Amino acid sequence: MSAFEDNSGKINSELFHEIIGSQKGRQRREVITGPKFGVDTAVIDLGNGKGLATSSDPLSLIPSLGLKESAWLSVHLLVNDMATTGFDPQYAQFTLNLPTDFPLEKFKSYWGHIHGMCDELGIAITGGHTAQVPGQQSTTPGGGTMFLQAPLDDIITSNGAEPGNKIIVTKESALVSSSILAMSFPETVQQECGKNIYEQARENFYRTSSLQDALEATKVLAPNTELKAMHDVTEGGLLGGISELAEASGCGFRVDSAKLPVGEAPQEICELFEIDHRLCVGAGSMIMAVEEGKEEMLLNHLNEQSIPATVVGELTEKNEGMILIEEGKEASFEFDGNDPYWNAFFEAMEKGWK
Repeated sequence: MSAFEDNSGKINSELFHEIIGSQKGRQRREVITGPKFGVDTAVIDLGNGKGLATSSDPLSLIPSLGLKESAWLSVHLLVNDMATTGFDPQYAQFTLNLPTDFPLEKFKSYWGHIHGMCDELGIAITGGHTAQVPGQQSTTPGGGTMFLQAPLDDIITSNGAEPGNKIIVTKESALVSSSILAMSFPETVQQECGKNIYEQARENFYRTSSLQDALEATKVLAPNTELKAMHDVTEGGLLGGISELAEASGCGFRVDSAKLPVGEAPQEICELFEIDHRLCVGAGSMIMAVEEGKEEMLLNHLNEQSIPATVVGELTEKNEGMILIEEGKEASFEFDGNDPYWNAFFEAMEKGWK
């Protein structure tokens, strides 16, 4: 019997609480925020008003995408998690379990890109583990952890939202998933969607960092009192991220589907691969829970920085449930932990799409 019902994707809320939430090792009082469903960043009280924030994510090595692009995903998906605190990451550790047929020259190139990107972002690589493992063919051959130190009271986590907070989304849905699909199956995407859509998707790849979005938000809103919580858009897309933020905060939500932002290229590519853009991994966007009355100030500031942002709904009391409004009708929404992007990628490979 597989560990997960669907044999893939992230763990769902029920299984998380059954297996991980009840078994978290030794309880230490300095752990302010530990493992919680929907919370990607832990916070540890270091004393003297300082806190340590840390987050982990898989690394990427996708042959059809390229070594530089794989390194970009490895570094920036970790950075996006750290950005939800409102601060820049400072330190990183990486574990690599590479395929046995991975050539030395490619390893040098891949690691050189990781080093260069970390250096550019001010991140020191402090250690890790590197090996080649027989049988390893995964596109996620390891993991990374990033750390930062900051004033404890100013560190934001994704479980700080409250009923009445406005939900703001930056940029648009499915940015990274549609980009990877286009770059992995360029002939099919250009043939079915046209060269212009393909080029838009390629350009979107390097919009998949949400660090600036988060740092700009902290320039105009006070952390934890006005800017209550942030969550990056990973597996499950915009609706998955909003669901995780709401559950972590003990809230419900009401979101208008028509307001969820989507660009021309992500929409057309998701339609080609027959997947819902609202549920596809969308690194580059940031979900923000903002005190009511402060949303216009934040939108105006982000727009001045050329960061599109949209109010898509609001957090509600938990007993009101998670409500998605589609074509004027309200219906309960439940996120099952699945992201359709993964199956679409592997089905396209099986079909021989190029």
